[in-house]
Amino acid sequence: MRLLASVSLALVSASLSAPVSPHYYPHQAGKSWTYGNGETQVVGSPVTYRGLSLVPVNHLFGKLLVQQDLMEYRPDGSVWLRGIHQNGKLTWLAQPLNVYPPGPLSVGRRWKSGPDDVSVTGTQAVKTSAGTFNALVVTTFSSGGKRAQHRYFVPTLGVVQFQTADGTVVPLIDRR
Repeated sequence: MRLLASVSLALVSASLSAPVSPHYYPHQAGKSWTYGNGETQVVGSPVTYRGLSLVPVNHLFGKLLVQQDLMEYRPDGSVWLRGIHQNGKLTWLAQPLNVYPPGPLSVGRRWKSGPDDVSVTGTQAVKTSAGTFNALVVTTFSSGGKRAQHRYFVPTLGVVQFQTADGTVVPLIDRR
């Protein structure tokens, strides 16, 4: 038993001291994810807006572009939503939203994203048609804590499933 505890502690220590992949939060141009609700997200090549290098993430249903998120991947490893293109209009966020803090994530990690509270609430095995994954459960509580949304995140791969505040579960069905 002591040996098992020592090995577990050594593995945890090694994972905490190991360098974090620059793609811990994947953002390589051309990367895509298709979900069970028919949405495909496609990462574009970096662009410059207002002097910032941003990565566009296109949200498509079929061939119809419904939204483009402008994401900032900061040198500290954090990810921020800076603006949204929708219906031919750019909405620039005066206060960017912190989508993810610097990695690595671990159970218990908390941060603010605008008025919402976000935390890593656990781990869970997630089985989808795209594979079986050991995912971190990232929960967003709306201001007031009355509604929660869950993302099932796998480092370097992305979100493999999400659950909306009304309980709808949307799995990953394809990734490229």
